Amino acid sequence: MRKILFITGTRADYGKVKPLIKALESENDYEVFIFVSGMHLIEKLGNTYKEVLKDKYKNVYIDFAQANRGIMSYDLGNIICDLTGYIKRISPDMIVVHGDRIDALAGAVVGALNNIKVAHIEGGEVSGTIDESIRHAISKFAHIHLVCNEEAKKRLIQLGEEEKRIYVIGSPDIDIMLSNGLPSLEEAKKRYNIHFDKYGIFMYHPVTTEYSMLAEKIRKVVSALLSSGKNYIVVYPNNDLGSELILDEYNRLKSNSAFAIFPSLRFEYFLTLLKNAEFMIGNSSAGIRETSIYGIPAIDVGSRQTGRYSSQESNIQHVEEEEDEIENAILRYKQYRKTNHFYGEGNSTEKFLQIIKEEELWQFEIQKRFIDISSTL
Repeated sequence: MRKILFITGTRADYGKVKPLIKALESENDYEVFIFVSGMHLIEKLGNTYKEVLKDKYKNVYIDFAQANRGIMSYDLGNIICDLTGYIKRISPDMIVVHGDRIDALAGAVVGALNNIKVAHIEGGEVSGTIDESIRHAISKFAHIHLVCNEEAKKRLIQLGEEEKRIYVIGSPDIDIMLSNGLPSLEEAKKRYNIHFDKYGIFMYHPVTTEYSMLAEKIRKVVSALLSSGKNYIVVYPNNDLGSELILDEYNRLKSNSAFAIFPSLRFEYFLTLLKNAEFMIGNSSAGIRETSIYGIPAIDVGSRQTGRYSSQESNIQHVEEEEDEIENAILRYKQYRKTNHFYGEGNSTEKFLQIIKEEELWQFEIQKRFIDISSTL
């Protein structure tokens, strides 16, 4: 029986790996383990480790020993130390990580340095911030790549990765998005005590390389939302450097009945609320990926998602953190209600299981070699 360890550090990456975990747990030939760390353990962000526990997996380890300082380099080292101790106890055959957070980087480093195969979900993508550097670093440590589309595959080949190690499976959360198991809108509104019927969703994360400008930028964004006359569901930012500046600005919204503010939303309920929103605004990747599946107009604010979408994502408007630009984009949102499936068709879990069961996958050597792009031409 092969042991597979999944790493989750945020509410976002858990939504991506959840369908894969559940599917693999039902397979008799695999034993699944889950290491929970990072943002999941922060009380002001909702203690979202509880959402993982609610799903009643057999083997869950909550890294309560981790001290979240909000300093990425410190927290990375902390997770690496704790995870190293954990993998020495369970001896996994594979570590599965997602995306571009430091928890995923820790999983990739620990796996590579301990001769454990690392599978990276959603590598080969760009964002234009430190997250992009982290994502590419994870890809270089990983032995197997499970990417969203052919464009991401080409980037990994450009990074010197062997084509045979790259599998296109789409984004796993789309499986949940297109399923029949989501709660109703009425259930979602009741659970979170949301009283308005029409609303936008606002999510804005710090760009760590723009810290000196962040306070002014988020001030302008919040002012634009206040003057728009719309209702908003607001979700807290991640815990990167600068999150405290964003949360301070949200104090302007707390006494306003047009704003419902939450540290976190359970993934399935978030999807229902997104599916029924007028539009989404901010700089979350959900505004790039998930909105396009449902055809929800998206307003991408600032530089955080730079390079991550093109004209194919025709439901997206881009604006800078300027009040007039944001206000005008909100006025135009109805023109952008268009769908596309650039990130998958909703069958990622099926593809994942097929790949995991391939014996060839388990025969890949731990020692990788750089494939010069000239040799593939």
